Amino acid sequence: MNLRLVKDKIARNTMMGLSLFSILVLLLIGVVLFVYSLPTFTDNNTFKLLFTSNWKPFKGEFGFGTFIYSTLYVTFIAIMLAFPPAILCALYMSEYASATVRRFFSPVIDLLSGIPPVIYGVWGTLTIVPYISEKLAPHFVDFSTGYSVLAGGVVLAIMILPLIVSILIEVFTAIPAEIREASLSLGATKWQTIKKVIIKKSLPGIIATVVLAISRAFGETIAVLMVCGNFTDIPKSIFDACYPLPALIANNYGEMMSIPGYESALMFAAFLLFIIIVIFNGISRLILYRIKKQSY
Repeated sequence: MNLRLVKDKIARNTMMGLSLFSILVLLLIGVVLFVYSLPTFTDNNTFKLLFTSNWKPFKGEFGFGTFIYSTLYVTFIAIMLAFPPAILCALYMSEYASATVRRFFSPVIDLLSGIPPVIYGVWGTLTIVPYISEKLAPHFVDFSTGYSVLAGGVVLAIMILPLIVSILIEVFTAIPAEIREASLSLGATKWQTIKKVIIKKSLPGIIATVVLAISRAFGETIAVLMVCGNFTDIPKSIFDACYPLPALIANNYGEMMSIPGYESALMFAAFLLFIIIVIFNGISRLILYRIKKQSY
């Protein structure tokens, strides 16, 4: 009996230690990024760093406005493109699809989530970029190389689509079957039940899913880097090139480190991304926690 209690205590303490270690690693990453970006904080006005677009490293001017705006622009387009098909797909899989269809499509969704980002980037470069340049952009602007905000948004939307679908399926299937049966027994059709009951009941979970997808989209690097054009100017339309924060870090870290303050500026960009992603993940987890609390 005592041996069983000892084993249980060891297992509990081990799991607690590993959980605390993961939190410690997260804090350590944040502290290291902050320390390395501290010279940029101290040598520059924070408002100018965040809201101006003067990116002249040789002159010591580091305005991240262009990169922040580009990141938000591409992420917004990606969410707008990915969310409608994702919620419809998730509703079909959870409410209409047979068990056979679910068994077939579930591994496909997981497979799409596991494809390396560079594959999406190559595919976007070979298909999306030429299509925008040759077919779509001429109807709206005089010239576009195809490497644009829209290309980045499309590729990013395809990348985050499986994530949104997977989480939404879990959210919808978590709704008790009794609620569906009660709605149907009152004469509501299947679609009316989905609109008036399922979606309404799942709204906090849907919001949390969107927030989590936004945080995932913020951190995508390689695929976006390959199709956005990486031009340090604020894009005026979806057909202009842009330069998101992840692309800035991946493109320049390790090069031109001899420029005073350049490494610190890139670390500041990484610290910004870190803070944004942590905040969005925290919001989504808080919403999901409240959903679980209300379900009990």
